[in-house]
Amino acid sequence: MSFAETYLAETIDIVGALDPEQIEDVVDCIADVRDAGGRMFVLGVGGSAATASHACNDLRKIAGIEAYAPTDNVAELTARVNDDGWEHTLAAWLDTSRISESDGVLVFSVGGGSSTVSANIVAALEVAIEVDAGVMGVVGRSGGHTAAVADACVVIPAQYENRVTGHTEGIALVVWHCICNHPRLAR
Repeated sequence: MSFAETYLAETIDIVGALDPEQIEDVVDCIADVRDAGGRMFVLGVGGSAATASHACNDLRKIAGIEAYAPTDNVAELTARVNDDGWEHTLAAWLDTSRISESDGVLVFSVGGGSSTVSANIVAALEVAIEVDAGVMGVVGRSGGHTAAVADACVVIPAQYENRVTGHTEGIALVVWHCICNHPRLAR
């Protein structure tokens, strides 16, 4: 089998193992935020930052929800990293945005955050939880901190050791498009 055939077969296997109810739960939480007149804050680092930016576009254009990704503002992001350190950048951004209980936070992450990897996501989620904002995720591996604290979370079972990141980030976009085009969200 060629590498392309192997990769596509793995992708089909992972997509087949997704839990559709997890997707429906994330849709419900995002719809609740919109119904409450809240905003969505979409978090991701590395490749997931690009997915977060993409998701903001779709939330605004397709679902009619005010949405922001802190990583889209490079000047503020780098100033916060320089002054406050990477771990606190996203949490400080949410504080400045006056996140509230009517808002939601959506995380895209290969690992979901932990005390040693993507600690900035963990800190941001603590801020969201503190104000009782909705917490959602589309994450890989075991889901990390995001899956542990989320109101709704899709865990992508990307178990192919050398390709966990590629499969998780690629399938996250498939899951995302299923979410944003859901009849409950698409306008």
